[in-house]
Amino acid sequence: MSDSLDGQSGDAVPPSQKSTWAQFIKSIASFSGDLYSLTAPPFILSPVSLTEFPAYWCERPELFADIAQGNTPEDRARRHSKGQYTSRNETMGSEKKSVLLFYGHWPDKNGRGLTTLVVEQVSHHPPITAYYIANKSRGITLQGHSAQKTSFSGGNIIVKQLGHATLTVSLPNGNKEDYLITLPRLRIEGLWYGSPYIELAETSYIQSSSGWLSTIKYQGKGYFSGKSHTFKADLTPPIGAGSAFKSSSFEGQWNTTSKDTRTNAVFTDVNGPKEEVTVRPVEDQGEWESRALWCKVAKGIRESDFDTAAREKGRIETEQRQRRRDETEAGTSWQLKHFVFQDNDPLYERLGRLFKTTPPTEEVYIYQNNGPTFDGA
Repeated sequence: MSDSLDGQSGDAVPPSQKSTWAQFIKSIASFSGDLYSLTAPPFILSPVSLTEFPAYWCERPELFADIAQGNTPEDRARRHSKGQYTSRNETMGSEKKSVLLFYGHWPDKNGRGLTTLVVEQVSHHPPITAYYIANKSRGITLQGHSAQKTSFSGGNIIVKQLGHATLTVSLPNGNKEDYLITLPRLRIEGLWYGSPYIELAETSYIQSSSGWLSTIKYQGKGYFSGKSHTFKADLTPPIGAGSAFKSSSFEGQWNTTSKDTRTNAVFTDVNGPKEEVTVRPVEDQGEWESRALWCKVAKGIRESDFDTAAREKGRIETEQRQRRRDETEAGTSWQLKHFVFQDNDPLYERLGRLFKTTPPTEEVYIYQNNGPTFDGA
């Protein structure tokens, strides 16, 4: 929605919509439930469907592909951490709705291999998105799901992300190395100024089956000091690994640069351009694919035709609600296309025990390896 990082420019809300924005902020400030149930003003809608957001995991596909190039568990954990710290986007729109399917890929460049993406909205109420990213030539897969619970506190929208992701690396010796990735909370700041922006909050973890653990603590700009989008991270060796293995620490801003605190060497630098996911033209997409279904809404938002955006968004949501009612009356349920639900994830439980994660168990959506064929595959 806005590229502003200081949250004080007020450029995100059109001048003609200032009073509507003020009324909306007052309404969420007095609302006690999950904010997802509220309808936001059309001018703060994002032209990008929530179904497309898993593409942010791989905006720098060379870092994703590079994980498998590590020669040791420590090296691979370090490379994975580098990719994770940079897979964030601070300029997302303020209100998004899921649709159903999204397919994309990042082509093979400089020998990194083809990376593919399959996303499906696996639940409508509550909305849950499942995703699968793979680079077969490098033997790397990432599978996860996410949902959100939102509330209003201290002048900010607080987003509790539900779900997790797991990454698997197939090693040359035939073994596999797994990673559990937990999700940080989000805080949407700058609301009172009419220029919302995303800030990450609290702590997330990356636990490797080799025992290496990355603990990432996020901190934003305070009232009197600090910088936006800052983090501090510790990469620690397996318990009982011995003195031959040392911890590493990194700090900086996840949207610009960070450094290794021991050597002062640059650890991440994301000032360069991100690589957008490649998708098929809208006219070649099926009716349930994100950009085909959302295209009129996105067009209205980008052209500031908010009446059209609101009307098309309402039409989509009305049709989806009617389908749910029809399914209920017929005694049927929506059949998932690419994922199967399982009420517990053994990998989450096994790796979560290593750092005593909460909750101790979580559900999982398992990819069925039935996605489309991508160019170069």
